[in-house]
Amino acid sequence: MKRHLLSTAPAVLALAVLGTLGGCASSSKPASPMQAAAQAPANNANSAQSSVAAVQAPVENNLGPAPNVARSVYFAFNKYNIENKYRPVIEGNAQYLSAHPAAHVQLQGNTDARGSREYNLALGQKRANSVMNALELLGVKPAQMEAISFGKERPKALGHTSADYAENRRTDIVYQR
Repeated sequence: MKRHLLSTAPAVLALAVLGTLGGCASSSKPASPMQAAAQAPANNANSAQSSVAAVQAPVENNLGPAPNVARSVYFAFNKYNIENKYRPVIEGNAQYLSAHPAAHVQLQGNTDARGSREYNLALGQKRANSVMNALELLGVKPAQMEAISFGKERPKALGHTSADYAENRRTDIVYQR
């Protein structure tokens, strides 16, 4: 019997030491990386770098072509044909979409405030479809595009001048996630 106690004594002693060390550990853990960064010492350069990295925006937020490529095509009163001066807009967006087959756009047709709701919804849809057809002719896959109409429901300009009306007669090319 004595022999059995002597052989288990080191194991019991090891368990006692582990239990004591385990009790010293802090039980409160930061709920998120942001809280961990906030609790880190401010004078440690490495912790400051890690807190900056935790708040950087993901690359996916930069959707669409470069900022110098416009994303709206404007139309004449009661028209839905694309004027030649908007060819660079169509080409720039088509190049981006062709190079990024996973990208998806919503083509949002809009009109000015004049006309009935029904007429403007139909005209906005024709404008969105015109942009979709132009993009498709330049190689964009139809599965990457969705044409919808907002009619006169989403004006850019709220006034009633000819310049305000012209600003509202458009199709916006909106990149989706």
